[in-house]
Amino acid sequence: MKVLVAVKRVVDYNVRIRVKSDGSGVDTDNVVMSMNPFDENGLEEALRMKQAGVATEIVAVTVGTEQSQDTLRSALAMGADRAILINAEEAPEPLGIAKLLSKVVEQEQPQVVILGKQAIDDDSNQTGQMLAALLNWPQGTFASKAEFEGDSVNLTRETDAGLETIKINLPAIITTDLRLNEPRLPKLPDIMKAKKKPIDMVEAASFGVDLTPRLEVVSVSAPEARKPGVIVANAAELIDKLKNEAGVL
Repeated sequence: MKVLVAVKRVVDYNVRIRVKSDGSGVDTDNVVMSMNPFDENGLEEALRMKQAGVATEIVAVTVGTEQSQDTLRSALAMGADRAILINAEEAPEPLGIAKLLSKVVEQEQPQVVILGKQAIDDDSNQTGQMLAALLNWPQGTFASKAEFEGDSVNLTRETDAGLETIKINLPAIITTDLRLNEPRLPKLPDIMKAKKKPIDMVEAASFGVDLTPRLEVVSVSAPEARKPGVIVANAAELIDKLKNEAGVL
């Protein structure tokens, strides 16, 4: 079974986000970048599938600039067998990403495609669902547990109402929740080996996909700084402040 894992290069979750002075977006100059945490869970699940004898090959794929090779090398260091970079200077919207990934699926013919349920930079939570629609494949989103049985998989999903277990047939799309697993840390020898492994680079334009943006970012602004809290002497004073100052009662 071949597994295709989509990964994305994002601003590291430990970095404090800064907005550009002109409000056109997030400042990424000299900022530490890393693999999207949800995608790390997806890659870890694929690696565990291979260890269990379920998967035979793991292919990591990303859409981005040449700098995204760092993210793919992280995937190779963790244990991915191959890596594909779809070179795109302008970051496509989720629909564009899904269209590009659908072309890669047609070429690679995987039985399972795993994506993080969302990326921490835009939180769109759309690519996996759009990819499933384009391929007309079953999908299991927000997976916190996966058990493969022959040509199907039992998925436990995280929902607002609690846990839901579904069974879907393969080939299928799976999007992962953080509670699915604990991603491994690559060892130094694996990191060194990954630096020498080739990465297949394909130009996004070569797929003949319409990547025309459908959204326009008008402005980006940082949230207002939270006001410092105050200490109240008793419950009566708390109620008074909530009623007369905060206006929540």
